[in-house]
Amino acid sequence: MEQKPIAAKGTLYLIPTPLGEVPPALVMPAEVLQRIPLLRHIIVEQLRTARRLLKAIDPGIDVNEIQFNELNKHTDLSLIRSFLQPAFDGNDIGLMSEAGSPCVADPGALVVEQAHSMGIKVQPLSGPSAIIQALMASGFNGQSFVFHGYLPIAAEERTKMIRQMEKDSSARNQTQIFIETPFRNQQMLEALLKSCRAETRLCVSSNISMPDEWIASGSIASWQKKRPNFHKKPTVFLLWAADKS
Repeated sequence: MEQKPIAAKGTLYLIPTPLGEVPPALVMPAEVLQRIPLLRHIIVEQLRTARRLLKAIDPGIDVNEIQFNELNKHTDLSLIRSFLQPAFDGNDIGLMSEAGSPCVADPGALVVEQAHSMGIKVQPLSGPSAIIQALMASGFNGQSFVFHGYLPIAAEERTKMIRQMEKDSSARNQTQIFIETPFRNQQMLEALLKSCRAETRLCVSSNISMPDEWIASGSIASWQKKRPNFHKKPTVFLLWAADKS
């Protein structure tokens, strides 16, 4: 009796997405734009925004033919293995972030970890990444850096963390990168100006890749003279306290 050939495993593609409401072709590489319409299994953070993005990439895509699985704070993590099961039938799977690169300040790392344990090939695709783009534009040390995610909300704990980051940056010549909930951006800026030494350098990268993108870098002393308004705009903060004497 002739045996049915075993299908080769599919690949898990990590798909960076735009950081805001801009035409995908402006910020997404051709390789990614060509790959997405071929996928019939996609893991997303929010179904609604994923469907809207796919339609913006290719209006001819029938989103009803795609099996979407949501991965967010409401997801039962025991389901992740089932999300990847189509790969064993030879199907490629996409993992899309809500904005930017999957697995960087994003829950997608749980999927990638499971894919490796199941022997599924993982292929990252290039595209938008607010953290890396902010580092590129800062003028700070790109050889040694650390991303902290969100800092504590409580003022006392936040100040303590800022001073520790400044100390670590000075001791290791290391760029310190972090983010804040957009509606607390101004409070974060004020906390940095109150907590850091005058010579410490600060970069603020707001709405990266958007039409109103705004990036500025300078000493805390120079920041004391300006109070830009980036309220409710996705922003990346970077500190660098290297001794440049």
